Amino acid sequence: MRADLHTHTVYSDGELIPAELVRRAMVLGHDVIAITDHVDMTNVEFVASNVAKAVELVEDYIKVIPGVEITHVPPSKIDKVARMARKHGAEWVVVHGETVTEPVAPGTNRASAENPEIDILAHPGFITIEEAQIASDNGVILEVTGRMGHNITNGHVVNVARQVGASMVVDSDTHAPENLMTEEAALTVALGAGMTVEEAEKALHVTPYEAIRHIA
Repeated sequence: MRADLHTHTVYSDGELIPAELVRRAMVLGHDVIAITDHVDMTNVEFVASNVAKAVELVEDYIKVIPGVEITHVPPSKIDKVARMARKHGAEWVVVHGETVTEPVAPGTNRASAENPEIDILAHPGFITIEEAQIASDNGVILEVTGRMGHNITNGHVVNVARQVGASMVVDSDTHAPENLMTEEAALTVALGAGMTVEEAEKALHVTPYEAIRHIA
């Protein structure tokens, strides 16, 4: 089965409403999906509270985790927005890392790594060994992504994570139906990024489930 902990809907820049996203993921073999639409301090209440309603889909489809992706927020404000997200119903907090394809503010990777309230640092570009170590110490998971463009530095992320023992997951960063990854596709991304078979198995089938086990 597959767990994807970074996806988007029409509540930010995705193409699908939550029900369709969840149903499509289910058909592709997922048993867990986190909906993590983009937020800053201006829309976090609206997004988090509305995405939380998608949990009702669990009764008929698969496990749904309501979350957010804190995006292009100044590093000094990430903690504040994370707290706001939790307050308004987000059970999973992703931060849009310093990808090489967007002008994310320098310091975002470090601010996220230093915050135990952050679950995943998404596509963190040329994250440093020091930042990865801090993330590992605080239980912040590093993402290996299937998202075109952001995935340019997947190999670097895997190499750095391996050196410090940081946890990794493989997510789709889905914005459109065709972005969802089957189990086979996710494995291809993992191995293509330089993971060993054992590392890929852990990133796909162990780490994500251990990370969400506290969520009902």
